[in-house]
Amino acid sequence: MKQTVYIASPESHQIHVWRLEDGGSLKLLQVVDAPGQVQPMVVSPDKGWLYVGVRPEFRVVAYRIAPDDGTLSEAGEAPLPGSPTHLSTDHEGRFLFCASYNAGCVSVTPLKDGHPQPVIDKVEGLDGCHSANISPDNRTLWVPTLKQDRICLFTLSDDGYLAPQEPAEVMTVEGAGPRHMAFHPNRQYAYCVNELNGTVDVWELRDPNGEIECVQTLDMMPPDFADTRWAADIHITPDGRHLYACDRTASIITVFSVSEDGSVLSVEGYQPTETQPRGFNIDHSGKYVIAAGQQSHHIAVYQIEGEQGLLKEQSRYAVGQGPMWVTINAF
Repeated sequence: MKQTVYIASPESHQIHVWRLEDGGSLKLLQVVDAPGQVQPMVVSPDKGWLYVGVRPEFRVVAYRIAPDDGTLSEAGEAPLPGSPTHLSTDHEGRFLFCASYNAGCVSVTPLKDGHPQPVIDKVEGLDGCHSANISPDNRTLWVPTLKQDRICLFTLSDDGYLAPQEPAEVMTVEGAGPRHMAFHPNRQYAYCVNELNGTVDVWELRDPNGEIECVQTLDMMPPDFADTRWAADIHITPDGRHLYACDRTASIITVFSVSEDGSVLSVEGYQPTETQPRGFNIDHSGKYVIAAGQQSHHIAVYQIEGEQGLLKEQSRYAVGQGPMWVTINAF
């Protein structure tokens, strides 16, 4: 398996393209000058396209991924209705979802032969909309709205339109600020990191009565932490055994172990990392975590070790200015 790591640096308008080598080192393959402040990124399900959200002219830019080495060539773009905060696709690669924090909306962009088309649907009134996350069955879009302390639930139609589901939302505790999500590979549980109170919620997707329930809330901050909580990103290993979440004020990655069925998290440790880690990701083998420091202008590679899933730093690299998004492709 070959893996390519893409790092978005909005302050310098760059995407750095790296090859992940055996042993966790990175080799720089390409530096792409993006047409604006490049922020969220997502790889298409067929591994052939990288979609990038750009501001201040709000649009999605499509890059074709070279099948031999993962390098990028620009192949098209389409406008977006608001500043892109988070991008994702459905599992079939037919639709691109854009969450916009500032515009308070989520939009749907059709993808035709990989190329983004004009937006066909937009849902407004989502104050602080921070991500759009398609469920494992490709039917429900989970949309955390940070300023409303709720996650809105939409059914995705076959032609790409969103309709409120029943229930249409699930609520967090007041002041939590739900932000990013990850799904367990067994398709039964979802995890949401809450930016404002520094917690992680475990959501059971469907109990025997057809309800969606929060079955655990766990503090992700060290017991002696007394500063402002500012959680950012969350990811789970491919085998579902380890979950990681980061906080920007403390500049840490919190390490969780996950119960066999996915229902229970336990904190295993706290890994100091790059200054203000807004984004990180896990490679497709489940061996490495790569974190970006928005204020250090570097990325760090960590090896996942042992039953606890603790992190050991392997290497560190300078990238562009203000790196804040890490996307990893395997082919």
